[in-house]
Amino acid sequence: MEIVHLLRAVTVELGMHSARFAQRNGMHPTDVRALIALMDAARAGEETTAGQLGAALGLNSAGTTALVDRLERAGHVRRVRSDRDRRKVTVTVDERAVALGWQHFGPLIDRAVDLLHGYDARELAAIRGFLTGMREAAQEDRQQATGSA
Repeated sequence: MEIVHLLRAVTVELGMHSARFAQRNGMHPTDVRALIALMDAARAGEETTAGQLGAALGLNSAGTTALVDRLERAGHVRRVRSDRDRRKVTVTVDERAVALGWQHFGPLIDRAVDLLHGYDARELAAIRGFLTGMREAAQEDRQQATGSA
């Protein structure tokens, strides 16, 4: 249970770190989660529509529109029409938002990377496996709680 308790403590600390970022930048915690979801999708080479973003965050259509409008007004995201299908509008993170995030989260990310350099390939595989399993368990729990797949 010690590892579970440490994971919980890390989760709480990271949540507080994210909340400080949101507060300092006049954002709602959901705004930060949205930016993270959009950056993760971009890193995976995926375009994200407002509907997909809302589904990922558990928001209804009106809440998603308000979220994207708020982030767009703040200059954190842009709505972009698809080159292939002009009816399709995706949401992308503006580079200024990425830079703002790196100012706050960069030192912590650097620290995490430095810590990981201390592990060999087998240990990194174990860490990756544990974190992947925990993420999947949390996603399954969320899906069961919301009745979504």
